[in-house]
Amino acid sequence: MGMDVPVIAIDGPSGSGKGTIARLLAERLGWQLLDSGAMYRVLGLAATRRDMALDDERALTELAQDLDVSFEVDEAGEQRVVLDGDDVSTAIRTEEAGNAASKVAVLPAVRKALLERQRAFRRAPGLVADGRDMGTVVFPDAPCKIYLTASVEERARRRYNQLNQQGLGGNLSALLKDIAERDRRDSSRSVAPLRPAEDATILDTTGIAVDEVLERVLEAAEARLRFEH
Repeated sequence: MGMDVPVIAIDGPSGSGKGTIARLLAERLGWQLLDSGAMYRVLGLAATRRDMALDDERALTELAQDLDVSFEVDEAGEQRVVLDGDDVSTAIRTEEAGNAASKVAVLPAVRKALLERQRAFRRAPGLVADGRDMGTVVFPDAPCKIYLTASVEERARRRYNQLNQQGLGGNLSALLKDIAERDRRDSSRSVAPLRPAEDATILDTTGIAVDEVLERVLEAAEARLRFEH
């Protein structure tokens, strides 16, 4: 499968809600789902477990090429991430894993190594791709591109609540600082910086409920792809 398979690319900064919306959208449409951030989080976690420096581009590129990772769906319909045979679905959602992912993602050779792995998710009937450069780099031909954003304060609160719900805990002021720093790093990197695609529909989700955001995204997708939902 290739270019004839439609793609809805959903990009945005950390905490903008793109992961939640992408999952719900894929479920609603019955499409494939790509959580590209999970791939970088898995790589960051794998590197940390191997005591690799997160700026060692050559070693990280080799690791990315040989990474034993799979994305599976359990009986409850939840996506599970398996690394070297271990379920790391929870481990990759910590702030440490997120920061490691942001650091390895600035390395050009690492991004290139993961590019084809991401594009391989493009299978019928369609793909919902969630990330930071889905519409600008990975699927530039995607007929529907969405860019979700929200205030830093809102995104920090969401992440704080998410971590507490998962039993991982969190410090709101530290999260605010981490998210602001991640924004700076992601938007200023030399390769595939975080930014909306020129033809993306931009939605600010600050103060908007998930259900409403999903409906707005569906409306934008319907207008671009001409399907009924």
